[in-house]
Formats: sequence, structure tokens, C-alpha cells
Amino acid sequence: MDPAMFLSRARSAPLVSYLLIAVNCVVLLAGPSGPAPGYGSTPAQRACAAQRYQQRWGAVPAELLSGRPLTTAQLERAAAQLPDCPARATPGKRPALSVLSSLFVHGGWLHLLGNMLFLFVFGPGVEQRLGRTRFLLFYLAAGALAAYGYAVTTGTGPAGLRPLVGASGAIAGVLGGYLRLYPKARVTALVPLLFFLPLRFPAWLVLGLWFAVQWWSAHDGSPGVAYLAHVIGFTGGFLAVWAAGLRARYADPTSPGLRPGAPPHQGAPS
Repeated sequence: MDPAMFLSRARSAPLVSYLLIAVNCVVLLAGPSGPAPGYGSTPAQRACAAQRYQQRWGAVPAELLSGRPLTTAQLERAAAQLPDCPARATPGKRPALSVLSSLFVHGGWLHLLGNMLFLFVFGPGVEQRLGRTRFLLFYLAAGALAAYGYAVTTGTGPAGLRPLVGASGAIAGVLGGYLRLYPKARVTALVPLLFFLPLRFPAWLVLGLWFAVQWWSAHDGSPGVAYLAHVIGFTGGFLAVWAAGLRARYADPTSPGLRPGAPPHQGAPS
């Protein structure tokens, strides 16, 4: 390979996207969902450790609004507590920092893989246009906006006592930015009604439908997932890229076939 071409590819490689994926995987391996023995040897012990781990490192809406960790009395009011696993207060926790730490904590491998697939598919195109430093700041800001926006809309009720974990708020911001930058780029999606056949659609259709599902689910009151955080992150990402004045392009330069040796960045949003 021509050294100049190698250096050019190295400079344009989406290193931040790949680094974020790697860090998320390492954090999961080091936590209760990984093989580390310090979190117990039985499923019940590890489930209890996971609950406390998420409470410690997740972003709790009520904590974000008050700026203080939850008390033991508040934790006892939280729903879905495991039997024989009383909640523990975290007096040293800093809610403002938990907004960032929560982006790297996931509820399990399926949660992680779903989020990382989206980041792998759509992150490189946005990073290519924003640049590495701006993309990292954009990613973290989208995650913080999603968490605080969800906290404001949720309040301090039962839902506000449950921790938010996962990178989905930040990745939703990436999806919004991608829609602004590459509305007509072709992405591959698996269609359930057609026996999960991989078909290519324009990004505006795939991401528009994804956003519509998140919006409908947020208003439907579906439990277990902070759909409204996705809506807020997506909207914030779209508006931030629009405000930056970056023009839309027809094709994503990180997609396969647009440059020699490009990785197969295709995916199936769920």
C-alpha cells in the first residue's frame, strides 16, 4: 500500500467511534455482567450486584434534579427492587458526573450490542464530518441532554428514582446528526414482515421510522425503556448539526463501495 494512502486512511479513520465501542465493551466485561468474580458466584448475587452497580453509576433523574444522591428512604420507594437485595445509598455519588458514567453502563450484552451496532453503523459518517474532537463532544453532550431532558419531564416520582443506563441517548443524538448530514444515504435494514430480508432504504425513511417508533412508545407509556430520552437526544443531535451549518450530502463517505477498503458499515435498526 502506498504510504501516503495509508496515512490518509489513518487520519480519516473513525477512531473515536471505535474507541467508544471498545470502552463500552471493556466496562461491561469489568462489571457484574462480565466474568469478574468479585460480584458473586450465583445468578441472584450477580443480579443484586448489577442493581447496585447501576444505582451507583447510572443517572437517576431525581438525583439530577436535586443535585444530591438519593437517601435510603427514597431508595426504598424505588420500584422493581429485587428480593433480598435492599438498596444502598451512595453518599459519595456526584449526579452531574453520573450523566457521563451512565453512558458506559449497560444492562447486559443484548443492551450493549444493540447500542453498539447503531454506533458502528452511523457514528463514522458523523465523525467524518464533525472531526474527532467535535464528534466526541457532540456525543457526550447529546447523552447529557437526553438524561437531563428526561429528568425534567419525569420528575421525582417512581420513574424518577430508577437509574438511566446505556449509551442510547448519546447514540440517538448521532442518529439525528446523521439524518441531517446524509438524509438520502442508503442503509440496510432488516424487514420483519418480509422474514427479516436485508433491504436498502434511504436514511430519512429508516431513521424517520425509528424516531416515530420512539415518539409513539414514549407517549404510550411503555415501561422499561426511556424512550423519551431517545426522542430528546435525536432532536438535539439533529438541531445541533443543523445549527453548525453543515450541508447535507447524498452519500455517506464511510459506506462500502465509496472508497477502497471501507468497512461494511451497514446495519439494521430495531
